Amino acid sequence: MSKRKITVAVTGLNNTDNPGPGIPVIRGLRESDYFEVRIIGLAYENLEPGIYMDIVDKVYNVPYPSIGTDALIARLEYINNIEHIDLLIPNFDAELYSFMKSEHRLKEMGIHTFLPTIEQFEERHKSNLPEYGKKYGIDVPKSIAIQSASEIYGLKHEFKFPYLVKGRFYDAFVCYTPEQATTQFNKLSSKWGLPVIIQEFVHGTEVNVIALGDGNGETVAAVPMRKQYITDKGKAWGGITIDDQEMMDITRKLIAETKWRGGMELELIKTQDNKYYLIEINPRIPAWVYLAVGAGQNIPESLAKLALGIETKPFDTYQVGKMFVRYSWDLLTDVNVFQRISMTGEL
Repeated sequence: MSKRKITVAVTGLNNTDNPGPGIPVIRGLRESDYFEVRIIGLAYENLEPGIYMDIVDKVYNVPYPSIGTDALIARLEYINNIEHIDLLIPNFDAELYSFMKSEHRLKEMGIHTFLPTIEQFEERHKSNLPEYGKKYGIDVPKSIAIQSASEIYGLKHEFKFPYLVKGRFYDAFVCYTPEQATTQFNKLSSKWGLPVIIQEFVHGTEVNVIALGDGNGETVAAVPMRKQYITDKGKAWGGITIDDQEMMDITRKLIAETKWRGGMELELIKTQDNKYYLIEINPRIPAWVYLAVGAGQNIPESLAKLALGIETKPFDTYQVGKMFVRYSWDLLTDVNVFQRISMTGEL
């Protein structure tokens, strides 16, 4: 059977020590049995490694969403007039709102997406997690959103050290003193804005689930894994798929009740007494998605099918004991290549 040819635009090409999901998403799409893909990379920075990895067919610079949705969409209109994009897969939390808000404008351009609704996106915010847990019957650590570093010193009766100080979109730091918490608050608020979240530190094993919901309550894909190596940024540098029915039940229940649309990642802590605490929901495909592909669930391919209205059967199995280990690789290129992307915004 001949494959269906599509053009897919992908963000998240920053394959560094804090990797974006773009490269593993592209790898999954390249390995699709159904699609033959032309990949358009959308880069926010000129030194995103994915630009130079020979994994995309063409790269365009795009403006940061913070500059404004209109500027971002105008740039996409220019790119689409050249490339005729069928599907856009954004991979950063901070850009999702702009693309969700512009879903109809993108559709008018012929660009499909498969993203959560704004309501789904907003209610699972870190600052809303306690209410989220109560609404859907999931245990979550105690947390509070603060607007000022001065509030930290008033939390001594509510939170015992250590506790986590978390950014609005990314980053989390374990702090042992008010001084450490204040320092991290200042870093996170300047980088990601307010609020900053203070969260109870729960001792246990970090486990994650990558999942894909069809928007009607059906779990199309779900793979749980245990982190084996964690960087100082809290990122999994190694992991292994596990057989954990409780994690699968939590995921399916949440997707059924929220009718989640698109990719997601549940970050959980499993305590020694086998209790699970939801510490975060990432509203998009995570950077370790290629582990799910290797375990038998090609989530990027399934997401593309859902976005394009193609019948997509849910996966019912995955390979347990499949591992991933990240590594660094010195990528060489010529300065004239860097100059081209810097000067023209295209490569």
